[in-house]
Amino acid sequence: MALIRVIPVVMRMIAILAIAALVVGGNAIAQEPVRFPVPATTIYPGDLIKDELIIDRAFAPNIQGAAAFISERPMVVGRIARRTLLPGQMIPINALEEQKIVTRGNVVKVIIEDGALSIVTYGTSLQSGSPGALIQLRNLDTGVTVRGIIQSDGSVRIQNG
Repeated sequence: MALIRVIPVVMRMIAILAIAALVVGGNAIAQEPVRFPVPATTIYPGDLIKDELIIDRAFAPNIQGAAAFISERPMVVGRIARRTLLPGQMIPINALEEQKIVTRGNVVKVIIEDGALSIVTYGTSLQSGSPGALIQLRNLDTGVTVRGIIQSDGSVRIQNG
């Protein structure tokens, strides 16, 4: 009978020691902090982000939702803020956008290509966009609405006219 009473006490002691080992052992392995780029000062919507506006700040390695934030400085510099970015706070991925080189309502150079044939004309942009974006524009000569891809020089290329 005495043995039956001792077994639950021994089981409890083993469980307590196992929990203690996990708690102590988990903290024994030191993890280095993770560094994220953060604004040094307040950055307002529409501002171009320059290198001097960004600093690196250390955060706990087990921070929740870290994948939703910008993790490297080159991903920030040269982009435009879509909303206010506060100093020392991590920058959400969706808070930045590429710099728009074509603005809605502006006249842009339109290059139409169909095989070896290439025609250059001008059109009014119906949308703003950055290089690689597909936008709509209106041909100034005909009034026809067409879609094209913005090039890095600010022109819009239409293929297979």
